[in-house]
Amino acid sequence: MRPLKNIIISGREVLPLVEGGKGISVSNGESSGAWAAAGGVGTFSAVNADAHDEQGRLIPIVYHGKTRRERHEELINYAIQGGITQAKIAHERSNGQGRIHMNVLWEMGAVEPILHGVLSQAKGLVHGVTCGAGMPYKLAEICVHYGIHYYPIVSSARAFRILWKRAYNRFPEALGGVVYEDPWLAGGHNGLSNSEHPDHPQKPYPRVAELRQAMIECGLKDTPIFMAGGVWSINEWEDWLDNPELGPIAFQFGTRPLLTQESPISEAWKKKLLTLKEGDIQLNRFSPTGFYSSAVRNDFLLSLEARSQRQVAYSVAPVGEHTEAFPVGARGRFVYLTIHDKEQAESWVQAGFKEAMRTPDSTLVFVTPEHQNEILTDQINCMGCLSACNFSNWAQNEEGTTGKKADPRSYCIQKTLQAISHSEDVNNQLMFAGHQAYRFARDPYYANGFIPSVQQLVERLQTGN
Repeated sequence: MRPLKNIIISGREVLPLVEGGKGISVSNGESSGAWAAAGGVGTFSAVNADAHDEQGRLIPIVYHGKTRRERHEELINYAIQGGITQAKIAHERSNGQGRIHMNVLWEMGAVEPILHGVLSQAKGLVHGVTCGAGMPYKLAEICVHYGIHYYPIVSSARAFRILWKRAYNRFPEALGGVVYEDPWLAGGHNGLSNSEHPDHPQKPYPRVAELRQAMIECGLKDTPIFMAGGVWSINEWEDWLDNPELGPIAFQFGTRPLLTQESPISEAWKKKLLTLKEGDIQLNRFSPTGFYSSAVRNDFLLSLEARSQRQVAYSVAPVGEHTEAFPVGARGRFVYLTIHDKEQAESWVQAGFKEAMRTPDSTLVFVTPEHQNEILTDQINCMGCLSACNFSNWAQNEEGTTGKKADPRSYCIQKTLQAISHSEDVNNQLMFAGHQAYRFARDPYYANGFIPSVQQLVERLQTGN
């Protein structure tokens, strides 16, 4: 493989190797600082990052507010404190090398005040902000205010054109790069549009070439594109290097940094990664954000699948084939099902799934009484971690609601991601992963359970492997 050439990112010449940001304490100051120290771009997540006290001890996140809005304000304070903590750690661990970026989701709750809160108190520690999961129109303006670069995450040229036309054309100098995230291969939330089918993946090269053409039209011929999602070995992308059609390219790794000595994930999580098989990572649409996401198909995901399969449509009055009365809720109010669906519903009740919960789509899902209690408790305890949540019906607006029924087919994303980040439970919690994660078990580099340091991994990547 031809040698990797350094590239200018956030004002400094660095390796074209970028650590992808992963929220809820998975990309932290330790991992991102080590990546920067190795000469690349480290990315810590400011999505509810861990905060430490003066003795370096983890500050537990405990909510005391009685209302969602009160808990939402507490969440903002925790997030700012955590982001500042991780920025300081990353800066110290970097030894002045590489670059440090911060990752946020545009659809996370209170993203703007959190960005201002962290960046105003972390001057000189953060060199750029990457942001996806939505259309971050105000990202550029915020980053320019603090004199740093911005890096929008997009999954198509069309998305970039919209962002450029609406906002970014006013701040071209601060656009440090554009992250193209493959919507079929990346881990976590994915940018599949309504016109794209989850089961019909498209090759990244023509999509990135189209993105580059759009950027050239905007005068951004030399602005780097970060290829993210599905990147494992650089030698598999050699035709992208020094390619005039694509221009300057860097490669973003989200999954491989999970299995490093500096990675903060649990030992159980690391061991699980070494056992995954092809097909174990699945695109699904259970996330309360409404986006597709990619995660390991463990017991947590299987439970969500089974819950949605125990589902029938209903009407509030007899109409058409919906003629069969069926009692729902503690008061036994009747809704109307088809003959077949009533038979199916009664069989689920007999099997122990006695509680029928209404969804926003005029369907009923059947769960056990214990599971219903857990769902309702999680919905009540919502702290507004998203700008809008399908699961709890919270929304970051004056009304504090999406105006729709809370959806019991989804889950509390804050609860499960905090749990998997701070426990050994990898079977009953959401485990985001990129679709190349099965390669840990196949790659001889990880033979006999070998876990490299970040420095060793970056050196390995530079060989093309």
